[in-house]
Amino acid sequence: MSKKKLFNDPIYGFITFPFDILYDIIEHPYFQRLRRISQQGLSHLVYPGAMHTRFHHALGALHLTCEAVNTLRSKNIDITDEEFEGVCLAILLHDIGHGPFSHALENNILPFHHEEMSLAIMEELNVEFNGKLNLGIEIFKGNYHKSFLHELISGQIDMDRLDYLNRDSFFTGVAEGVVSYDRIITMLNVRDNRLVIEEKGIYSIEKFLVARRFMYWQVYLHKTGIAAEQMLIAFMKKLKNEYFKGGTEYISIPLMKLFELSEKKDNRITPELIESFCKVDDTDIVYTLKIQGNNSDKVLQYLSDSILNRVLFKVALQNEAITEEIIQNTRSQLLNNNRFSISDLDYLVLTGSESNQTYNKDKEKILILMKSGHIYPLEEISDYDMGSKPIVKHYICSPKSLIT
Repeated sequence: MSKKKLFNDPIYGFITFPFDILYDIIEHPYFQRLRRISQQGLSHLVYPGAMHTRFHHALGALHLTCEAVNTLRSKNIDITDEEFEGVCLAILLHDIGHGPFSHALENNILPFHHEEMSLAIMEELNVEFNGKLNLGIEIFKGNYHKSFLHELISGQIDMDRLDYLNRDSFFTGVAEGVVSYDRIITMLNVRDNRLVIEEKGIYSIEKFLVARRFMYWQVYLHKTGIAAEQMLIAFMKKLKNEYFKGGTEYISIPLMKLFELSEKKDNRITPELIESFCKVDDTDIVYTLKIQGNNSDKVLQYLSDSILNRVLFKVALQNEAITEEIIQNTRSQLLNNNRFSISDLDYLVLTGSESNQTYNKDKEKILILMKSGHIYPLEEISDYDMGSKPIVKHYICSPKSLIT
């Protein structure tokens, strides 16, 4: 009996998928957890509509991948049903390793990148599904001989990016992020085992790059969003330190278990760790923030109340590195407030940098298939400045209400 059903997606309308195993994966508790993982972390504190989840995004990226494979097949590109199923599994599970609030707590709760965790969870699911994810895992890792299938999952123009740009634009209301995903997919082709864009699609690709640049600096790296994210990271670091000193017990049980496993100094992602990880989501963090408002520790109390009530740190964003003089001056002003100690300032004066590179021509280049049959890198034939130079912004965040 077929398990196929319709999903009503706000971006694409009614969508359905071609293989029963995809629905089995979607119904699995590890995947259902993505309903409780925010796609954009704390961006809803800047753009109130940005409440969509990784679950939405995974289904959207899967839909676009199905559209892309059907387009390539219509152009006589050899993709078997087994390969079609494999690439669908790879894109469906590409973000399953995201922790609470997506990127916000990556490498802070556990010392693993989300792609490492995604791969580990895929391999654990593969055992449960009796090896049916073997090919999907090989495509995800980039080990399969048809490398263009991996490019659909992870590349300069992949289905992941096409979905999140349009989806994030829709939910934030930032119209600059809209891209012509349907035209880009229609222009896809394969030459020499590489994904290429037919010449007629060059302007859509240029628009895609412009949209990506806008979205990074206007949404993903918005300075208020940076402040909120850094406050949450500081809160979690303080919470973890206090927990192991016996100073706080008001933590959700799944998060407590994850803290304890993280201290085993084991660099392996074990089945026990995966099981605990997949029980932690945004609700654990929100619950912990709420309960820590009653903590006697001043930093935990202040950070939790400030995040929950959107009393966010002031942010200075600049092209040059933050000088030691600026840092020390900010710390001194906080000390004059007489509310916090010197050791507290490590959680209240936060510095760092963010960077974005619109198009990295030193990695896999975007290739354009000309009508003549010749293939050129995008930067050789485009009139548009590709924005291939990384842009770096440095920041310092601190409580504006406490600085005199």
